[in-house]
Amino acid sequence: MKVLPVLDVLNGQVVRGVAGRRENYRPIVSQLTASSDPVSVARAVRDAFGLDQFYLADLDGILHQKPNFDLYRLLAADGFQLLVDAGVRQPFDALNIQADAGLHVVVGLETCRSPEDLARIVACTSNVTFSLDLQNGIPRFSVDASDWRRELDEIVRQVVLANVSSIIVLDLSDVGMGTGGSTDTLCRFIRHEFPKLQLITGGGVRSRDDLIRLSELGVDGVLVASALHDGRLIRSDLLL
Repeated sequence: MKVLPVLDVLNGQVVRGVAGRRENYRPIVSQLTASSDPVSVARAVRDAFGLDQFYLADLDGILHQKPNFDLYRLLAADGFQLLVDAGVRQPFDALNIQADAGLHVVVGLETCRSPEDLARIVACTSNVTFSLDLQNGIPRFSVDASDWRRELDEIVRQVVLANVSSIIVLDLSDVGMGTGGSTDTLCRFIRHEFPKLQLITGGGVRSRDDLIRLSELGVDGVLVASALHDGRLIRSDLLL
């Protein structure tokens, strides 16, 4: 199981996520670095944990449709592999992101209008991961969403029918809250029903015990941020 450090970027700075309440996000305070500059933070995490594949939630793209393309290039040039969620809505958005070498596009439920739009994005873009965005267990749809089912298992089936081969399950209410995560039941369903689907989850990871639990669920990757910066996880904890 891979551990994927998270960079939540807002106004060009790394911020600490707080339960999806983005109005409360502030520049990160980390034991690893005094900086909130994304490249500096990424380097500090790499130095401390030996990790170079990151999940980048570009909130400037998600909220304001102003992706940080220059940042993607800087990180890629520094040897980082990136899964980038920048508010992709249409194939054109995904192609713009993927124009930068090595970038893996994430399409989030909160910005993807319909499963038909998702299928069009997948058809013209390689390496697409879908993010099943939740808030307190409820799907977090875009304001103009159409044709998405309301039941979580049915949304997963729609995603698979769109030819997605990788999915993130993330409940934003867990982010930065040290809950341990709340997606086990859904992850268990996905692993049982779609064993070939690459499965990533995260939110609220506190300790090595949480990582072990998720690994035993059959999760392929886990998103982690706060526990890396707060010192609750150390490098040896990641060796499962």
